[in-house]
Amino acid sequence: MNKLHRENGKHASHVEYVVPKQIKLAILVKDAVSFLEEVPDNSIQLLVLDPPYNLDLAVWDTYENYIEWAKSWLDEIERVLKPGGNCVIFGGFQFQDVKNGDLLEVMHYLRHESKLRMVNLIIWNYKNGMSAHRFFANRHEEVAWFTKTNKYFFDLDAVREKFDKETMELYMKDKRLNPENVKKGKNPGNVWQIGRLNGNSLERVGHPTQKPQEIIRRIIKALSYPGSLVVDFFAGSGTTGIVALQENRNCILVDSNKSLPKMFKLHEEKTTIEHKYKITKNPSVKELNKFFKE
Repeated sequence: MNKLHRENGKHASHVEYVVPKQIKLAILVKDAVSFLEEVPDNSIQLLVLDPPYNLDLAVWDTYENYIEWAKSWLDEIERVLKPGGNCVIFGGFQFQDVKNGDLLEVMHYLRHESKLRMVNLIIWNYKNGMSAHRFFANRHEEVAWFTKTNKYFFDLDAVREKFDKETMELYMKDKRLNPENVKKGKNPGNVWQIGRLNGNSLERVGHPTQKPQEIIRRIIKALSYPGSLVVDFFAGSGTTGIVALQENRNCILVDSNKSLPKMFKLHEEKTTIEHKYKITKNPSVKELNKFFKE
């Protein structure tokens, strides 16, 4: 990769794209597995998945045998991803017994039962969280990043962190470093310090496990490109969709919760989107197929 950068070459996963004049978003109130049955092979650039953690937070977060349920959608990931596509799965390690399950079980299943490749285990670290008295208070969750092939799309430059002025001046004096790379900023690493949403956060729209836009934005910018298709079939409040619209990505949101359209509308009212977009609620099969063909 270093030689490729020095010679201004392009990786085999490089994608030439045109920023679309209008972005599209579809909202479906539907079961995830039923939706996946309608998805063509090799059609999705990025899957952003925040499945239930099986913590008994609500009816939708309770499964007698978690991994048996999860297999129904895990088995579809490899099929629906494009050759250069990516999939991220949020979760945590709260193993109690085999039937409870957690992200560890999901990772184990994909390693042994699929050809998906794991690129990174991202640690989402936050300072605010629940207190504890019988164990060390949890201050992180995990995000597992999987790809279909080794030619996956990855745009590091889109998510680099800028150096402060003092560090920049120091690094620019170091003859061993490439000045252009220094100007771009540093690789953010796989430990992301991003705060959870407080109860009074302006981003809140009513979902109990809503993720902050900042973490979804980093994922979308790094693992997809303008005009590509981002899909979230555990959409929750629709955070993935509102960030996708802001970042010029087409998106499909799917959730069995009938409140999804209402919560997404609240996102929309709070957000500025600087380009044209069209939202279709519960699209027909014909309308949905247009998303997969572009």
